Amino acid sequence: MMFDELKRLPLKIEIETKKVLKKLVSTHRVLAELKGISSSIPNKNILINTLGLQEAKDSSAIENKITTHDEIYKSSLNLDGFKSLNAKEVQNYISALKKGFQLISDIQILKNNDIIEIQSELEKNKAGFRKVPGTALKNAITGETVYTPPQNFETISDLMSNLELFINDNSLSDCDALTKMAVIHYQFESIHPFYDGNGRTGRIINVLYLVMNGLLDLPILYLSRYIIKTKGMYYNFLQDVRDFGKWEEWILYMLEAIEQTSEETIILIGKIKDLMFEYKYLLRDNYKFYSQDLLNNLFKHPYTKIEFIEKDLGVSRITASKYLNKLANDGLLRKEKLGTGNYYINERLMKILTLKE
Repeated sequence: MMFDELKRLPLKIEIETKKVLKKLVSTHRVLAELKGISSSIPNKNILINTLGLQEAKDSSAIENKITTHDEIYKSSLNLDGFKSLNAKEVQNYISALKKGFQLISDIQILKNNDIIEIQSELEKNKAGFRKVPGTALKNAITGETVYTPPQNFETISDLMSNLELFINDNSLSDCDALTKMAVIHYQFESIHPFYDGNGRTGRIINVLYLVMNGLLDLPILYLSRYIIKTKGMYYNFLQDVRDFGKWEEWILYMLEAIEQTSEETIILIGKIKDLMFEYKYLLRDNYKFYSQDLLNNLFKHPYTKIEFIEKDLGVSRITASKYLNKLANDGLLRKEKLGTGNYYINERLMKILTLKE
């Protein structure tokens, strides 16, 4: 399919079939449950950090940038002696996600300049929308061109301006917000406005759109793990919309992705919450230095270090070191050495976060 067949939004056809409308009911129910349980965690950064890094890892894996949880968390410590290019890219993703959340938090609008800023944070460049023709999406195995997106800058800019309007002006379509999210994701990936980072930027836009529409309070619903499991279906359904206008299958796929991921995330947050309560009572009953800030630190940073404790608790380096070493000696954390520094792992939290690996 060539770019001149890419339709401007809103679509002129009815895409919410009976199957879609039925699926929307169950998907909204589970999504509302996720929104509720996420509000029960006392510090929002705990979920944004832990679940955000899960998503960053999986989203990068879709682009064949493979890394481990251990590499990611070591990278976040910025300790001497550890370098991993893929882990750095994952850190860029979480940074871009937080940047996007910050940009929409005040005015609940996602502008093209914001999308460019998100992509810039991901790729660490200022290239902006594509200006040079030649981009084509190819089959990774055969090398055959599967899809040719818009080639000239004016067309890309025009389609992105149209998409920006569709994202922010709810009067343009009476479709459900989840249906709109599926349309927005299709349109963005089909415009393919950047040289690099389109997939990861598009997946960040998904969760920001849910927050903008009040379906979530925090950007914690991440579809990348589902997409990895169903990668062939994801690309086939996208292409079937381009080639044959098969919207129903694409929207149902996205709704199933949201529903399954919400269910998995509810279970994950429940386990994190239970472990936090357990640690809270252990710390409160056995350590005079217990504080909510200390508890939050140990769950916000599954791998923590003295500097993190210093900053979060406002204590001296000697005091922070004493706290962490005491917890490590008592088995609540595991102490590891890297280069000239030490770091401390919340092993039980890591077991929850890596259970599916």
